Amino acid sequence: MPAWLMVPAAIAAVLFLLPLIGLLTAAPWGEMWSLVSDAATLDALALSLECSLASAVLCLVLGLPLATWLAHGNDALRTTVRVFTTLPMVLPPIVGGLALLLVYGKNHLIGGSLHRWFGIEVPFTAAGVVLATTYVAMPFFVLTVEAGLRGFDRRYSEAAATLGAGPWRTFRTVTLPMIAPSVRAGLLIAWARALGEFGATITFAGSFQGRTRTMPLAIHHTFESQPAAAIALSLILLAVSAAVLFCLRRQWFPSR
Repeated sequence: MPAWLMVPAAIAAVLFLLPLIGLLTAAPWGEMWSLVSDAATLDALALSLECSLASAVLCLVLGLPLATWLAHGNDALRTTVRVFTTLPMVLPPIVGGLALLLVYGKNHLIGGSLHRWFGIEVPFTAAGVVLATTYVAMPFFVLTVEAGLRGFDRRYSEAAATLGAGPWRTFRTVTLPMIAPSVRAGLLIAWARALGEFGATITFAGSFQGRTRTMPLAIHHTFESQPAAAIALSLILLAVSAAVLFCLRRQWFPSR
């Protein structure tokens, strides 16, 4: 590595490191247990875990078939679907939440029919949290798995087909085990993204204690009135993020 690159590299490293140092130094370590064991905090943590895990399951069930289909071609239809699939990654989350509200609100497109026919309301409910987090998290899963499928040597599946295995058996016994690292990585990234989602959730599901207030929303709610509690909650999410990176170390930081 050229020596002159060390200066901007060091600046970039400090740029990412300083906010973490600031968070750790400002943490109310003496009050940490009382802050994180508060009933409201535990409610927010439980809701975040439940909704983010449900979102991860939806990403797997819906995203795996989509990623498989996208990986098997580059025609105009797949390209168009890929653009719309990845759009939530670059779209401001609050815009995504507003778009969901205009579709699933009880006076709008799909939400109106659900409300009239089944009495179901999605916005401002835990189901709304799951839908909002899935909307922003699924692109990360789909792109990760699609990349794994595109790097998969299809000669293995072709060999299985010549031995009499059908498409489903070939996918289940050959393709899926070989792309399992990509599926695991995609699930972890999607889950972490769902766990930390804020903009789409607060717009589409609101911030109601015990019902839709997840950890990021709880941090936002307590920041002005209880900064120490907001810092404590932030440290919980920081620990979760660090754990996700640790789990992904083999995919992102391969040993030499």
